[in-house]
Amino acid sequence: MKLAIVYDYLAQKGGAERVVLELNRIFPDAPIYTVIYNQKSAPEEFRQLDVRTSGLQRLPFSRTKFEMYLPLYAFAVEQFDLREYDVVLSVGTMVAKGVVTGSRTCHISICFTPMRWAWDLYHDYIEELKSAPWVRWPFRLLAHYYRMWDVASAPRVSFFIAGSQVAARRIRKHYGRESQVIHPPVDVDKYQPNGKPPEDFFLVVSRLVYAKRIDLVVRAFANTGRRLVVIGQGERLRHLKAMATPNVQFLGFQPDEVVRDYYARCRALIFPGEEDFGLTPVEAKASGRPTIAYAAGGALETVQDGQTGLFFPHQTPDSLAQAIDRFDTMEFDADLLRQDSRRFASEIFEKKIRKFVREKYVEYMQTYFGPEEYSK
Repeated sequence: MKLAIVYDYLAQKGGAERVVLELNRIFPDAPIYTVIYNQKSAPEEFRQLDVRTSGLQRLPFSRTKFEMYLPLYAFAVEQFDLREYDVVLSVGTMVAKGVVTGSRTCHISICFTPMRWAWDLYHDYIEELKSAPWVRWPFRLLAHYYRMWDVASAPRVSFFIAGSQVAARRIRKHYGRESQVIHPPVDVDKYQPNGKPPEDFFLVVSRLVYAKRIDLVVRAFANTGRRLVVIGQGERLRHLKAMATPNVQFLGFQPDEVVRDYYARCRALIFPGEEDFGLTPVEAKASGRPTIAYAAGGALETVQDGQTGLFFPHQTPDSLAQAIDRFDTMEFDADLLRQDSRRFASEIFEKKIRKFVREKYVEYMQTYFGPEEYSK
């Protein structure tokens, strides 16, 4: 099979980009098509790969101010000519699944979730933009357009893969399509317990954007005396620093080896957002540390209350603070945490992806062209 990978845009470092790198490792001959590629802000590993961009790449400031071209993303991704490929693997949450393929191309979408800013979190973003009406109304129009395009482009996908059960439910609701759940891969062997008692601090590892809800963690720790370390960068950094008290420390972006060290030394990871899956609780588990997570989304599939972490039921500072008080009375087994993380190991993802692609390609060709035509 001749295979191509399509991803929304390469302009940041996160869990989705790690999935694309893992797919490239599994299918090393597959080029990566993406709307915009910023070499400086994307993971360095992509510099060695065959990355092919859309016409938006040549527009002014497209690499650094990529958000300003969001209205053109859907148009741009439709311009990729993928006729030469037997299988297209689209990956992401935005426009990758909207690529236009020929009848002989099996299109498999690894959909982490339908774009949440246009669906599930739409009214949260509207609320957040109350003080900026000059942005609020254009956002309403953009979200309206993308909802229509998102639904209209769903039939272009031959088969869906969801990154979690919650993503599968969203795919069913918004697109009316079934999907198979294959959890994203985590290189758990990169993370190891240090064999020492935890140090007296809690940890957040996240992009600092509104949807991650790091604000409620900062508020929960305000003036408590408990130490909180926040690793990550993003548009909300200044806002979060303004509300923080001296016991909250912001380290900004840190290289992988530093993040691994903090995982192994912390008391627990704090995971306050409603994520589609969430790699960081698995990374913390592989490091022998539990997670205190909001009881929603992908955390329900990666954290077991009382065994590998605990939940707080409401997305509020008070609810999180109560969970931390409860955490102080509990103990967790680092070996059990480490063992449980293996459920999400990269080799398991590879085995499932290879099997799915092979079987669905045969199924697609036989369904659409019949056994005799397919054999030619």
